[in-house]
Amino acid sequence: MIPVQGMRGLKVAVLGLGRSGLSAARALEAGGAEVVCWDDNQAARAVAEAEGFACAELTKQDAFDDIARLIVSPGIPHLYPAPNTVIAAALEAGVPVDNDIGLFFQSFATREWNTFETAPRVIAVTGSNGKSTTSALIHHILEHAGRNSQLAGNIGRGVLDIEPAPNGGVVVLELSSYQTDLARNLTPDVAVFTNLSPDHLDRHAGMGGYFAAKRRLFAEGGPDRAVIGVDEQEGAFLAGQLSEGAVDDRVIRVSVDRKLAGRGWNVFARKGFLSEYRNGKQAASIDLRDVAGLPGEHNHQNACSAYAACRAIGIAPKVIEAAFHSFGGLPHRSQTIGEKDGVRFVNDSKATNVDSAAKALAAFKSIRWICGGLEKEGGLDGLSDASATVKKAYVIGREAAGFAMQLSVEAEVCTTMEVAVARAIEEAEAGDVVLLAPAAASFDQYDSFEKRGDAFAALVKAHLEA
Repeated sequence: MIPVQGMRGLKVAVLGLGRSGLSAARALEAGGAEVVCWDDNQAARAVAEAEGFACAELTKQDAFDDIARLIVSPGIPHLYPAPNTVIAAALEAGVPVDNDIGLFFQSFATREWNTFETAPRVIAVTGSNGKSTTSALIHHILEHAGRNSQLAGNIGRGVLDIEPAPNGGVVVLELSSYQTDLARNLTPDVAVFTNLSPDHLDRHAGMGGYFAAKRRLFAEGGPDRAVIGVDEQEGAFLAGQLSEGAVDDRVIRVSVDRKLAGRGWNVFARKGFLSEYRNGKQAASIDLRDVAGLPGEHNHQNACSAYAACRAIGIAPKVIEAAFHSFGGLPHRSQTIGEKDGVRFVNDSKATNVDSAAKALAAFKSIRWICGGLEKEGGLDGLSDASATVKKAYVIGREAAGFAMQLSVEAEVCTTMEVAVARAIEEAEAGDVVLLAPAAASFDQYDSFEKRGDAFAALVKAHLEA
């Protein structure tokens, strides 16, 4: 646990008692704060009370009179589409609002670091797609290199649940826009921006607010090194804002669209080969085509971002290359479940938006595509080009018929995962890939994308074992 510093003797309120909320309450208490909690869900309050935390309704008059700070869980809106009533009350009372990420950066460094030969570092990863794979890959590379590494944030453990960093330790954080938007402290040593595509627009009042939330990771604390995907205009703009000139190597630009020819520090992938250039000269090259855990251009982008972050803290190219080949990938992200009769089954349930689904479709040929679910804002137009590799779509979800009508490929309305998998298996031929890449949220039929992916994997495993 990371005890929260700077709150000893103060009364701090925690709103939302899920994983991050309870973790924050424990860390605040460990740091000497008096903690009061609230969650609209009675069962969540009961869990907190069972641990000894006091719960009090924070919308009552004068509730914030003696509270020094309000700590908010990431799922609770603080500005758009409208602030939660508790947050509105805190702001009205002049009480600062923060989250567990802000508390982490406030509390991570300790006086013990003065005795370390090498100060611990934080690598923080944000962006629309690829955050989880990039974060996990950085963590894997560091472990392969023999570095002490902890993975936390939006993946792995809660940020305040990790252990205090040892000499030379590295913490890898995956951070969502919900987390970066609110944190009062954001001071990573290396910050990574993978890419940007429309997502969570209601929470950020459009693309401008969404980008602004991501940009805070780079603007608030000023990382020593910034790894920036420049294939979208927002990334190119961000790299330009952070750089002091063409040869400023504090910014590492990343691309999978083109060769980067600038005189600075560039990492790009073309035709399956990752290249690192510094001062206009090639420094390293890695063949990604046979890296089983990183198939497709979208994963090559993840590889470039992870490579650049690890190079920024001194990991050698050959060490990174070896680690790539031992990386098994993440569940629900281009995860191969198995193969039978020449048909490969791939679970990419994490492809919850159009952009991530398009990248999954571009990674394979001859696809039997299982898609559908709770459609996100913006429609499905972005899938028209990617669907060139699709032989047929099998559409799931409560609104499967409407979803199918928007597709530019042959589509069968299946509604349920069971029917979709059965039909895809029935029609698949040797050389086909049965791919779950929904391009939609899961909440119309499943509690999470993980549950949706698990359902697909269970059906496929039953087929493989039959």
